[in-house]
Amino acid sequence: MSYEEYVRETKIEDKSEEEKNLELIVSIIKTKNDLNSAHKNFEFAEEGLIDYYAYQIKANQTKLDYLMKKAQKKGIALDMINEIYLRKNKAE
Repeated sequence: MSYEEYVRETKIEDKSEEEKNLELIVSIIKTKNDLNSAHKNFEFAEEGLIDYYAYQIKANQTKLDYLMKKAQKKGIALDMINEIYLRKNKAE
């Protein structure tokens, strides 16, 4: 019995720089929201979940620091990110 491998040819399209920047901004906003949630949950955590939320806070803060440095290197205005973040949170 012989197995043949079929490869579908598709063109891989790179994302534009604008799309990459938008994804970065969305990731920053999501990470800020996750960090805020972890802080709120930590405040009301019961004994067994304190370590879990402390880990969540540390992980999200590290991720946010990385993303913010990346945005800064790309020349994305951090004020713009904060403005988008504030608008999104006011809508919720």
